[in-house]
Amino acid sequence: MPGQQPQDSTTDVVRWAVFSCVLVPVVLLWYGTSLAGATGTALGLAAVTAVCRILLRRSERGAAAGPGTGSGGGSTRRGRHSGGNTPGG
Repeated sequence: MPGQQPQDSTTDVVRWAVFSCVLVPVVLLWYGTSLAGATGTALGLAAVTAVCRILLRRSERGAAAGPGTGSGGGSTRRGRHSGGNTPGG
């Protein structure tokens, strides 16, 4: 199904990120980094992974909703900068 591909690719990205969250601290420990340093790195990678996962899911929901269902703020922003309040104009 074509509709399933974005979710599958997102799942793959998240799986690789989780794998990296485990692999990187192990490699750091292998090369002599302190346990605290490796733990801090793991926590940082986990936080970045969680935020990216949330953003990817939100993006998928927006794409599934279709065009024209956004916030509609684009026309308001253009209207605010129309030049009506410029000095000397």
